[in-house]
Amino acid sequence: MEYNNLNYSGDSAAHRRASYKGSGFDPKDMNKPHIGIANTFSEASPGHSHFRPLVDVIKNAIWEAGGIPFEFGVPATCGNVAIGTRFLRYEMPMRDTVAASIELVSSIQLFDGIVLTAGCDNIVPGALLAAARTEKPAIMLTGGPMSVGDYDGKPIVLSDVNEEVFGNVAKGRFDSQKLNRMEYASCPTFGACPTLGTANTMQILAESMGMTLSGASVIPSWGTDKFISARHTGNRIVDMVKEGLTPSKIITRKSLENAIIMDMAIGGSTNAVLHILAIAKELELDITLDDFDRLSKIVPNITNLRPSGLYTVDKLAAAGGVPGIMKQLEVFLNKDELTADGKTIGEILENTPNIKNEIIKSIEDPLCNDGGIAVLKGNLSENGAIIRTSAVKPEMRRFVGRAKVYDSDEEAFEALVAGIIVPGDVIVIRYTGPKGAPGMVEVMLTADALVDFGLDTSVGLITDGRFSGFNYGPIVGHVSPEAAEGGLIAYVQEGDTIEVDIPKRKIILHVDNKIIEERKKVTILKKPVLQKGFVKLYAENVLPAHEGAAMQKW
Repeated sequence: MEYNNLNYSGDSAAHRRASYKGSGFDPKDMNKPHIGIANTFSEASPGHSHFRPLVDVIKNAIWEAGGIPFEFGVPATCGNVAIGTRFLRYEMPMRDTVAASIELVSSIQLFDGIVLTAGCDNIVPGALLAAARTEKPAIMLTGGPMSVGDYDGKPIVLSDVNEEVFGNVAKGRFDSQKLNRMEYASCPTFGACPTLGTANTMQILAESMGMTLSGASVIPSWGTDKFISARHTGNRIVDMVKEGLTPSKIITRKSLENAIIMDMAIGGSTNAVLHILAIAKELELDITLDDFDRLSKIVPNITNLRPSGLYTVDKLAAAGGVPGIMKQLEVFLNKDELTADGKTIGEILENTPNIKNEIIKSIEDPLCNDGGIAVLKGNLSENGAIIRTSAVKPEMRRFVGRAKVYDSDEEAFEALVAGIIVPGDVIVIRYTGPKGAPGMVEVMLTADALVDFGLDTSVGLITDGRFSGFNYGPIVGHVSPEAAEGGLIAYVQEGDTIEVDIPKRKIILHVDNKIIEERKKVTILKKPVLQKGFVKLYAENVLPAHEGAAMQKW
C-alpha cells in the first residue's frame, strides 16, 4: 500500500519536512504513516471534556505502532445549553461544520489515516461524514455514556432536569431546593447523557456500521477500559493504513442496513434517520426512508433502555454491549460486512456469547414487536415523516385531533403553559425544518412540556422540525416537504382535523383539496429568520429531511 508519506521523500519535499520540523517533529520520522487525530475535546461539553487524556493515549499508541500522530482540534458543542433559546437552530448545521473541519485539515495535511473522536449528537455523525468524504482509513473512538446520577436514592439524568424546568418551572409550581439537588445530581461524570438519546444512539450505530473496534462504543466514559480501548484504537489505525482499509470498504449499503436494524432494535433516536441518510448520500449509496420502514416492520425492539425502557446506557457494556445486541439480531444482519477490527460481523459474532438479560432481550421476547421507529406517509407528508414508536403509549398509536398551529417551538410552548392546548388537540409546529428555521430545530420545549403536563395520552404533536433523542410521546417529526418549501403543513389552519395512524403508517390532513388550493393562493410562505452567517449557507445548500438534511447539494 502506497500512502501519502511518499510525499515527504527526496529533495522536492524539503519544504514539507521543514514545516513539521517547525512543529517539533524530526524530519527523519517523516517516512512513517501520518495519522491525524480529530480531537473534539471541549471544556463546554460533558460528552467531550474527557478527550484530552484519551487522545494522549491514542498518540502514544500510534508512535508505538510505527506511525506519527498529529492532533488537531475540531469544534464540539452541547445542544442542551441552547435549549429554550433561538441559538438551538445552530445545532444541526454543527454536523456539517464538524465534517468540513475534519475534511479540510486531513486533506491539506496529507494525512494517511484519521482517528475520529466524538461523543455527542451531531459530532458523531459529522465525523462519520468526514470519513466518508475523505476516503482515508479512519476509525472512531467514542466518548461513551456518563454514569447515571443519584437523586434521593433514585436514578436521575439530565433530561429529568429538562422536564422539570420546562414543566413545573414554567408553570410556577417548582421547588427551588429540589431543583437545585436535581441540578447537582444529574451529570455526575463526563460522557454522553446516559439515556438512549441521539448521542448514545449514534455511538452505538458507529460500531454497528463497523467504524469502531468491536465492543468499544458504549464503554462508559469514566472506566479504565475506555483508556485501554483508546490504546487499541491508536494501534489499529496504523495497521488500517498499511492494509488500505478505507471507509468505503466498511460503510457499504449492507453495513448501513445493519445500522438501521440496530436502530430499530434499540429504539434509537429519530435523529439517527437523518444521519444514516446523510452518510449514505455521501457515499452515493441507495438508502431511503423506505428501507427504514421495511426493516421497522420485521425487526423488534429488544433493548430495555430509557426513554423506551427502564435502564440507562451506562449499564449496557456490562450487559453485553453492541456485540451482545447483535448476537440476538444475527438472523437479520449482513454478517459478511467488514469492521475496523479487520474482521467481519460474522467473525465477531462467532466469539460473542448468546446472553439474554433484563437489558438485552431476545427477538422471541422483545420489548416491542416492531422496530422503534416508523415512517408515516400521507398528504401531510408525501416524502415521509418519523415517529419513535417505542416511546408512544398504546392509546396514542392512532390519534385524531383538532389542529392548533404555531410557527415556532416557543409559541407552542407558551400556548401549552397558558392552557390553550387541551385534550383532543394536535399541535402543529412549522417553519422549523432545515430551510425554514433555518437549521431543523429540535422542538424540545413543547415535547418536554407535553409529557410533564400529562398530555402525552391525549394530545399529538407534528412538526417539520426534529426532536431531541431524549423526547418521547406521540410526536411526529421530519415532515417533508417542510413549510418553507411549500409543503402541505404550511397550509394547515386552526381546527383542521389531522389523523396519525402508526400501524397503517399514515399521516393525513382531512381537508378538501379545493379548500387547500384556495389557501395556497392567499398564503405567503415565511422566510427564514436569519439571513446571514453559517446557518444561511446551510439553508441554501441543505437537502430536505427525507434525504438527510445535510449540505450535500453537489
